Amino acid sequence: MLSYVIQRLFESLLVLFVMSFVIYALIGLMPGDPIDLMIQADPNLTPADQQRLKALYGLDRPLVERYWNWLQGALQGDFGYSRLYSRPVPEVIWPRLANTVLLLGLSLLLALLIALPAGVAAATRPGSLLDGAVNLTAFAGISVPPFWLAILLIILFAVTLGWFPAGGMGESDAGIVEQARHLALPVLALTLSRIGGIIRYVRASMMEALRQDYVRTARAKGLSRRRVLISHALRNAMIPVVTILALDMGMLFSGALITETIFGWLGMGKTIFDAIMGNDYNLALMGLLFATVLTLAANLLADLAYAWLDPRIAYR
Repeated sequence: MLSYVIQRLFESLLVLFVMSFVIYALIGLMPGDPIDLMIQADPNLTPADQQRLKALYGLDRPLVERYWNWLQGALQGDFGYSRLYSRPVPEVIWPRLANTVLLLGLSLLLALLIALPAGVAAATRPGSLLDGAVNLTAFAGISVPPFWLAILLIILFAVTLGWFPAGGMGESDAGIVEQARHLALPVLALTLSRIGGIIRYVRASMMEALRQDYVRTARAKGLSRRRVLISHALRNAMIPVVTILALDMGMLFSGALITETIFGWLGMGKTIFDAIMGNDYNLALMGLLFATVLTLAANLLADLAYAWLDPRIAYR
């Protein structure tokens, strides 16, 4: 197992290296750069000043050479400065990353707490009224676009009922209750947008597991219905569900971009959006690399979860 983890970490580092170059190249090929924006904002700067500033910041050099210089600095912990915030990139990233982890963690936890029991209940009673209601709810959740769902939640709970703020994060010194009020609508939007897909996967996996021989054997031994469902069927049914959750981490991060932008939540999604729109190269690069790291880490944890869910799986 240890050798497998070391091998996967090495592969992840290789993928991260390749993705860093691809992202750096794509951002570098975007029209305009910070110096061009500076020239447009100050008519007193001449073309000679533009060339001098580009030479000073290395923007007149080939793309590969600029990437190599950035990589050397990044390996030493120097990720550059944010043009929008005039601060080192890590000082901007860490608080926003913590906000996104809080948002994604709560929404994913709530989605699992609702989707797992609902999917299991629907799988144990196929064709029943409960199964139909769960399927209808799941299809509705899958069909509603996240941005439209967020707008509906704002209209209902913020404008009509006035229960929660329409956006923002509240004051930094506000109490837990006030911060929870600002967090409620973004978490609800992400939870509702993900719960339908998870329910469908849980239901399909459980229905397949309940038809297996080991489940019939467990029933024949006289085990209780709850133990058969949880210890035998659900544990094996979670393997494809874990796979889907790992693959969806990148999509969930992208969904957070839309949700954070609509609700004004200062997380990684909104930070990446603002950085790209403001041509903040260093900040956009680090934000997209964090999304890559999140996806790689989720897939590694999924592979390790397979061995825990099914003892027959062993990595050598």
